Amino acid sequence: MTTANKVDSFNRYRDAMNERMMNAPNNKIMKRIFSLDTLTYQEGALSEKTKELLGLVASMVLKCDDCICYHLQQCHKLGVTTEEVMEVFGVANLVGGTIVIPHTRRALEFWDELLQQSST
Repeated sequence: MTTANKVDSFNRYRDAMNERMMNAPNNKIMKRIFSLDTLTYQEGALSEKTKELLGLVASMVLKCDDCICYHLQQCHKLGVTTEEVMEVFGVANLVGGTIVIPHTRRALEFWDELLQQSST
C-alpha cells in the first residue's frame, strides 16, 4: 500500500462512517459527543496544539489506533515537529507502559507517511 493510500484510506473510511453515524436515526447522543469533542480542541487557556498533543498521549495510553492517527493528522496540520511527536511518544510509553510500544510503532509509521505525503 502506498503512503498516500494508507493515509487517504484512513480518511475516507473515517469520513464515510462519521457521515453514516450522523445520518442514522436516534443519534442525538452521538451528535452531542461530536460537538463536545469539537469544542474541547478549540483554542482556550491551552493552545490547539497543546490540546492535540494531550489527545495524542491519551489516545496512545488508551491504545486507540484510530484516535492516534486522527490526532497525528491534527498535530501535523498544526505544525508539530517530529521532535515534539517523539517526546509525546516517550510520555505515552512512560505513562502507559510497554503495552503502548506496538501502538507507537504504528503511530511512527503513520507520522512518517504524513510527512512523506506533505513533501510530495
